[in-house]
Amino acid sequence: MAYLIIWDGRLVLPERVAEADLVVRGDTIVRIVEGKEERAALRSDPARVLGQWMEPEAARTDIESTKAAAPAGVTSSVAVRAVLAASPELSSEPQPAVLPESSESPEPQSPELSKSSESLKSPKSSAIREIEARGRFVLPGLIDIHCDAIEKEIQPRPNTLLPLEMALLEFERKLPVHGITTMYHSVSLGVGISLRGDHLLTGIIELIHRYRSRRAMVRHGVHLRYEVSHLDGLPIVERYIADRKIDYLSYMDHSPGQGQYREPGSFERYVMKNQGVDVVEVRGIVDDLLTRQKRVDWTQLRSLARLAAQQGIAVASHDDDTPQRVDQFASYGVSVSEFPINLETAHHARRSGMRVCVGAPNVVRGASHDRNLRAVDAIADGAASIICSDYYPGALLPAAFKLADEQVVPLPAAVRMVTLHPAEALGVGAVRGSIEPGKQADLIIVDCFDGYPGATHTIVDGVVVYESGMYWSAP
Repeated sequence: MAYLIIWDGRLVLPERVAEADLVVRGDTIVRIVEGKEERAALRSDPARVLGQWMEPEAARTDIESTKAAAPAGVTSSVAVRAVLAASPELSSEPQPAVLPESSESPEPQSPELSKSSESLKSPKSSAIREIEARGRFVLPGLIDIHCDAIEKEIQPRPNTLLPLEMALLEFERKLPVHGITTMYHSVSLGVGISLRGDHLLTGIIELIHRYRSRRAMVRHGVHLRYEVSHLDGLPIVERYIADRKIDYLSYMDHSPGQGQYREPGSFERYVMKNQGVDVVEVRGIVDDLLTRQKRVDWTQLRSLARLAAQQGIAVASHDDDTPQRVDQFASYGVSVSEFPINLETAHHARRSGMRVCVGAPNVVRGASHDRNLRAVDAIADGAASIICSDYYPGALLPAAFKLADEQVVPLPAAVRMVTLHPAEALGVGAVRGSIEPGKQADLIIVDCFDGYPGATHTIVDGVVVYESGMYWSAP
């Protein structure tokens, strides 16, 4: 028998559970214990509060050791008990639970940690509740490092803008449904491939910072996607790096004839559909883009990437199509290659020490919408280690389960691609991304219907921010 405990938003558990490769399955009970009277009951009769998953004396010993080590000011705890499926990797005996020495977050490694960790204080209640999760999966919360769906939330149709506040709040509500507990909103700074107007980009970034300092359902970060040919936008990038208002920076070059748009006419078709412009206007956009692309100062971009890295901001390349392109960005200190166009380039990026990120829609569809590299091929060949939702948050969790169901990789390895690996890539792996002692209590409980996974509960910082159920099911 193994077990997890969440105390004041931090995970406490036996070391052996961490070796379950991030997946806990079996007869699982999630018990949230909050309030003075309930904590008193926990201290006086641990077996009654925790139920019958432990012998009373063992429960009392563990709770007393937890209580003795608890930092001052602890206000709540969550207990997660699991009888694990048989596995040679797991010990069948409980081990002593040890709280981290401090309830403070570890030394920040990214702007998101230093700027927002204090803003995500959990709204506490004084109640005991029990979540029955038998036969389901308990996973770390999903971490999405590249998703531009917020832009579609702002502009669902060409030339149709919704209020930024409405778009952000409505989009946030959707994320826990998909099991996403950390979202790095990907917003583009460029012409023809993003929201039209730099003021919209700066507006949504500033709004994310204002809102996450006051309230949040999930952990919000900012991924600034900079189109290198957008020369007028460079001062904006420099300012956000200096102010540490972004958590992730990627360099994009969507100029026609290379990368994602190497096929003639593909860029023009995309812009016409996405921006609602006609043939004449798109020709002007292309001519202007190609002119500006020739004026890109790559030396300046290299210096900017190195400055970002010094600030704890991870930097990525985008749509790399040759090993030479990978080498160029590797010399800048780039640590992630997003959506490499072919398998040769993906392997070269991995050998160069970069993490390779592919899209969840590509995984679930079994193909790239641009007829580029199949994500499943990159994963099966060991070239890719991160999956992002790209433009469809609902694909992230199903992508991990699809990889396991089709025996591309085992489920634990697939889960790491949407949890621990992205956390490590963005410098927050020490505090989230896996079920380990001392980490933030971001968890999801997953059930499957006809083999299709869905989050029934999403827990952020020890708080259940989302739960769902069926009003009716056949006997």
